[in-house]
Amino acid sequence: MHQRTCDVANTICRTTELGVTITGAAIDNQDRTHIFCEVLDPDPRCPNCRIAGQGRDKADRILTDTPAAGRPVLLHVAVPRFLCRTVDCPTTIFRANIEHIAAARAVITTRTIGWILQRIAVDKMSVAAIAANLSVAWKVVNRAALEAAQTLVYANRSHLGGVRHLGVDEHKWKHVRGNGESSWVTVLIDLTPVIDGTGSARLMDMIPGRSKHVLKTWMNDRDQVFRDRVKVVAMDGFTGYKTATAEELPTARIVMDPFHVVQLAGEKLDRCRTRIQQATCGHRGRKGDPLYKIRRILHTRTDLLTDKQKTLLYTALTSRDDHVAVEVTHQVYLQIIAAYEHRQRREGKKLMWKVIKRIQTGLPPGLEELAQLGRTLWNRHKEILAYFDVGVSNGPVEAINGRLEHLRGIAQGFRNLDHYILRSLLHSGQLADRINAL
Repeated sequence: MHQRTCDVANTICRTTELGVTITGAAIDNQDRTHIFCEVLDPDPRCPNCRIAGQGRDKADRILTDTPAAGRPVLLHVAVPRFLCRTVDCPTTIFRANIEHIAAARAVITTRTIGWILQRIAVDKMSVAAIAANLSVAWKVVNRAALEAAQTLVYANRSHLGGVRHLGVDEHKWKHVRGNGESSWVTVLIDLTPVIDGTGSARLMDMIPGRSKHVLKTWMNDRDQVFRDRVKVVAMDGFTGYKTATAEELPTARIVMDPFHVVQLAGEKLDRCRTRIQQATCGHRGRKGDPLYKIRRILHTRTDLLTDKQKTLLYTALTSRDDHVAVEVTHQVYLQIIAAYEHRQRREGKKLMWKVIKRIQTGLPPGLEELAQLGRTLWNRHKEILAYFDVGVSNGPVEAINGRLEHLRGIAQGFRNLDHYILRSLLHSGQLADRINAL
């Protein structure tokens, strides 16, 4: 190629930053661009004796590079080979070291690994789509992404740095029958950026299983600096998470997430409604049954209902004396929501305390579900009321769980949990800055 043409090609393909210069190019019948290049300033020193060898010939090493003009690129690197003339050196022939271009035995360039991570973490592309863009096998892209993700996350101390507010929740990674606990993981989310107003929450790690032992082991494996830094841990109502946190992070404030408190109250409301439905009608809900018609309206705040819905709700709850249990449970459910929605947290905390004390004990017969709710809320009242003091919730955790569901969808499911964890960290771990720095 003409010297000026080569300079233009080097600029367009950015081959100089790899340490090579283009000598020729071609396109094959599979629409792939073949770029022929030579190594700039190869190191002629023997890897054993470190004495410069004598030039012998060049070996062609084919590497997949980042796409150019929307087409897959194959780099044909002419790697110099040398003869070692040192008498006592065991090496006779050796190649110039090109690890700055590609790792030993690798089939893709180093910068292509960074390109793959950008497509996964920033553009949310599937591995199959990336492999198609590079014209390589799926397993090549997947292996490169997993190895790079391990280095970014687990070999980087800053990944767990600055965490003061921690979110803990369970996540079902495999929706198939018969897997039991093996289909669940514990997710750990850094909520500090949300509380500080500096950014969004990020996924820190995922642990196979969901138990006290699982979380306790993870926390115990962290250094003392990390454990002393964590001030607040938000979680659902699972007692195992609470116990593990209390034992491993004794100075941290445990907060029971408002979403799960409201969800628990809603479940008790549904159970009360279905029990009264069965007792009064003798069957499960049907289209014309009063309680069945309001099953969704019961979970909506009164000020958000239309006049028609308000009338339907009032009629259903007051049509029979047997429905009073549903009406009372519904009022408690609305009071819990009102406490969380109060503009002043101090007043909201007072409202929540009154609700918990009111239903703690001494309820009349017929309010079994409400009594169960009262006992549960009383057992966790410290963690529930702590929300009004610190304002930390697991809402961002639920948002990340939704993003992980999307990841599993574009990947058409995962069978290997290790792959799922690393891909999830790439997808939701906010690693873009570190990936761009590669």
